[in-house]
Amino acid sequence: QVSLVESGGGLVQPGGSLRHSCVASGNIGSLYVVGWYRQAPEKRRELVGSLSSSNTTRYSGSVTGRLTVAAAETKNEICLQMSNLKPEDTEFYYCNGVPLRPERVGSWGQGTQLTVSS
Repeated sequence: QVSLVESGGGLVQPGGSLRHSCVASGNIGSLYVVGWYRQAPEKRRELVGSLSSSNTTRYSGSVTGRLTVAAAETKNEICLQMSNLKPEDTEFYYCNGVPLRPERVGSWGQGTQLTVSS
């Protein structure tokens, strides 16, 4: 069993930056790809970036150039670094394993809230 806990959200002005953190625990060896998702109330959840066990990254076209997913050197932590934040980035952010079949995605945590506003 693997547990992933998000943190690092907050209130940021447009154009600012923020670092989210996803800390994994449990059977870490079972993780192949870890993804960062975001979802606004009553909207579809979106995969915005992911990192594989081979350090291959993938990003959504909506955030390319403003987002980086990277593993920390210590601990089981996957960071989501965002820059040039825009009001449309105001959503809840989640990390989770990315399965080969989307319908097999694991349970979701509470997420961490990012608000971009002046």
